[in-house]
Amino acid sequence: EVQLVESGGGSVQAGGSLTLTCTASGFTFDDSDMAWYRQTPGNECEVVSILSEDGGAHYADSVKGRFTISQANVKNTRNLQMNNLKPEDTAVYYCAAAAPTPGYQSAPPACVSPYNAWGQGIQVTVSS
Repeated sequence: EVQLVESGGGSVQAGGSLTLTCTASGFTFDDSDMAWYRQTPGNECEVVSILSEDGGAHYADSVKGRFTISQANVKNTRNLQMNNLKPEDTAVYYCAAAAPTPGYQSAPPACVSPYNAWGQGIQVTVSS
């Protein structure tokens, strides 16, 4: 069964850092594009970063220079390193992937995307 699980969220003060981790099971990340999304308290959903199968990384303008998406040292895991966090980064963060078959979890209704596998989401809260 295709599943994604996020970990590493929490609460930090502005200027702090967090690392989110997405662990996949039921398929191989190396063969898939994956992305991090976030849904704000106002229910807006935006793509934060994309890591393509070929290793290319892309970022939303709002996080460029502060967030880094990468392969983790643990097999089938991807990280999102978030530095210099701001209160406007407060959101529920989701990892998503283009898996060979649809995942157990589907996208939140507000998130329109091409990815067929989603995690359950993890809260990140940044206080000023």
